[in-house]
Amino acid sequence: MASLSELFSLIPDTPGPARSEAEYRFIESLTFSSSKDIVDFLDEVYVRDFPALPVWIRNLAFRLACLQEPENPVLLRKAAADLECFGPDWDVHVAELRQRAQWLESRNSDAP
Repeated sequence: MASLSELFSLIPDTPGPARSEAEYRFIESLTFSSSKDIVDFLDEVYVRDFPALPVWIRNLAFRLACLQEPENPVLLRKAAADLECFGPDWDVHVAELRQRAQWLESRNSDAP
């Protein structure tokens, strides 16, 4: 199976049936990827071309990864930082993700 990066690179820039099919294949693969594969893909995109990944794909990717690892404060903070880059529309979600990460870390530090 092709990696998320390979599938994403196959999405043409121009609208049309080929783009729709390529996006479908990418989203299908993203949906069933592990959180590790999703985060690896996002990290790779950041290094290669940060703004190349559409915001809706970023949001979906982080949402899927966070649903798989809801108790990973590092991932929650990474998702919050990404959301914060794209305007104030998601500030409430940014705050919630950061608060959850802080709560998880404080809960873990209180454990014996």
